[in-house]
Amino acid sequence: MPVEKAYKNVALKGDGKRTIIEAGGLKIGISKVIIIAGPCAVESAEQIIECAKIVKHAGAHMLRGGAFKPRTSPYAFQGLGEEGLKYLAEARKKTGLPIVTEAMDLSQLKIVEEYADIIQIGARNMQNFSLLKNLGNVKKPILLKRGFASTLEELLLSAEYIYNSGNPNIILCERGIRTFETYTRFTLDISAVPSLKELTHLPVIVDPSHSAGKRSLVTPLSRAAVAVGADGLIIEMHPHPEVALCDGSQSLIPDQLSTLIDDLSKVARAIGKEL
Repeated sequence: MPVEKAYKNVALKGDGKRTIIEAGGLKIGISKVIIIAGPCAVESAEQIIECAKIVKHAGAHMLRGGAFKPRTSPYAFQGLGEEGLKYLAEARKKTGLPIVTEAMDLSQLKIVEEYADIIQIGARNMQNFSLLKNLGNVKKPILLKRGFASTLEELLLSAEYIYNSGNPNIILCERGIRTFETYTRFTLDISAVPSLKELTHLPVIVDPSHSAGKRSLVTPLSRAAVAVGADGLIIEMHPHPEVALCDGSQSLIPDQLSTLIDDLSKVARAIGKEL
């Protein structure tokens, strides 16, 4: 019997049924748009707890923060490692917000699984096939980011590795692709959201922060993402971006996050969703 698509497990079936991912008491992939917000990197216990309180007050649903950081330069801040994971856990305890944080390689996977509610796999690791296969043994949902030079089919095949290895709990993330344009950090492929909805039953979220690379563009890109049907957003926010150790220029300040979430609730209602 011929197989229509190489990614047979994650492909949208004829019945149109979609996967709903449960994490930290939340459901992703239904009519509610999930907002994940927080700093690029965990810098200290005080910083991440302050961020968590701001994120919750603004109306976001989950806290993001990197304990292990993949950086282009070897001299850039690489994260606090397990210490950062402990700070994230303390922030969750104080606010009740579930945690999204990244694992970069197999040596980090077990410790990240102990702390995270959702394990993020970054764009640079989208085709780290050894890592993807081992994610099949993980009991936590996986947030898989699209590589910045990857096609949608390549993204879906990477998800297929995880699914085929035993973990069907996968969330796809469009985070921008590299084009000839230099004004933005990457180019947000907004068409990826409805396209993926036609191709797969997995939830799709958008990262407007990494695609824009500019604080001023995060809000309009977020509105566009919700308008075209994204199941959620992952947004960078820092209370003091001017002194952030990572990606301060693309991080919203607290007031901007609150205003954005208010705006997004109106956009969501206009298309029959809620925030």
